Amino acid sequence: MRLYAVVAAGGFRRYATYRIATAAGVFTNTVFGFILAYTYMALWDERPQLGGYDMSQALTYVWLGQALLATCAMMGGGFEDELMERIRTGDVAIDLYRPIDLQMWWLAGDLGRAAYQLMARGIAPMVLGALAFPLALPTSPGIWLAYLVSVALGVVVSFAVRYLVALSAFWLMDGAGASQIAFLAGLFFSGMLLPLTLFPGVLGEVARALPWSALLQVPADVFLGKHTGWGLVEAFAFQGGWALALLLAGRLVQSVATRRVVVQGG
Repeated sequence: MRLYAVVAAGGFRRYATYRIATAAGVFTNTVFGFILAYTYMALWDERPQLGGYDMSQALTYVWLGQALLATCAMMGGGFEDELMERIRTGDVAIDLYRPIDLQMWWLAGDLGRAAYQLMARGIAPMVLGALAFPLALPTSPGIWLAYLVSVALGVVVSFAVRYLVALSAFWLMDGAGASQIAFLAGLFFSGMLLPLTLFPGVLGEVARALPWSALLQVPADVFLGKHTGWGLVEAFAFQGGWALALLLAGRLVQSVATRRVVVQGG
């Protein structure tokens, strides 16, 4: 485990070197946060309690989305482009023969990336949003802790989805198409555009049951106190269940791909 801790620390330091990019990301998240906040204010003025949120909760949801956009890589980014390139060039064969777990290696690096993005691009927009708007911030340390746990589970779910997308490069000439589909699904079904509680009927039920809801909708509802007691356990179980299922699917696909590499190499 020490090896993967070092890899995670390396992932943190790697993204910490791009300070100008980080500053640009903070600026972009803040600008879009203000745009969405005023849009939500107009919408909630017309429909108070829309989706089960009052005005302050809706505004808090906006800024949580900006804080988690890069953290949970809802628009992609991170390791997947590098992994797909290594698959395309054949360099992944070297990785598969190394005495490490390939999935755990990339997961550790992505956790380091997510930790940095949460600190560097998550805190500043949230603070600015709190200064400009009446946000519904938790007063209980327990809710903050539960929120961080939920975010961590959301990051693992995000990784597992993107890992499967990256592994598709073993069978596709170019994984860009799969990445674009995952990117659009992540934006729509995570609740980044609108809370999933606003989606009507079957669409809403399906959206809330998909893994992308673990990236924003679930952590935001934990932060807003929508999940307490047994409901909080169920929320964690939902995220953990998707994380486990997708990680196992990634291992299965990786195993099939490894056999393919070995056969072709032989």
